[in-house]
Amino acid sequence: MARAISPPPSAPVPAAEIVDTGSLYRAHAVTVARWAARLGGPGIDPNDVVQEVFLVAQRRLTLFRPEGGRITTWLFRTTEKVVQTARRKQRLRRWWARWSEGPPPGLAEARPGPSEALERWQEVESVYRVLDRMPEKLRRVLVLFELEELSTQEIAELVGARIGTVRVWLFRARARFIELHTAQAARTENDEEDEA
Repeated sequence: MARAISPPPSAPVPAAEIVDTGSLYRAHAVTVARWAARLGGPGIDPNDVVQEVFLVAQRRLTLFRPEGGRITTWLFRTTEKVVQTARRKQRLRRWWARWSEGPPPGLAEARPGPSEALERWQEVESVYRVLDRMPEKLRRVLVLFELEELSTQEIAELVGARIGTVRVWLFRARARFIELHTAQAARTENDEEDEA
């Protein structure tokens, strides 16, 4: 009786057996864009992140192993890394703008819209300023739970942690967010009083 020879479990599975990049994009681009917008905040262009994530997917899809996890978990982690890189670049641009006469050459300045849009933008920026000051692990869990409205079980699957661990992180993230938001509100209030 002859046995079929199969590739060892550590060998990469060909991308054609998983899915092609085009169908992967069609199935998950909207989700990746939502993750990018939530994780990155208002200063990150979700379309740029989506493009980068699927470029990475195109290059590395052959290395994905279905037995190692779900494709959405792999895409989330890729999105997370691309967003982290974009946020680092954004911080560098802010630093550059602060120490020079304006933004680096080639970067357009944002134009304010109507007053309601401006107020909304300021609220969103305020929340993301607080989120930017949080440890990455806590920030990620809070964004996924509160903004993406994922369950703790779904978050655990995405980040590769136990549900109990995710709940602890979420508790700590909420406490840290409240602490930082309260401190930011007090600073803003003091600044407004100083100006008056």
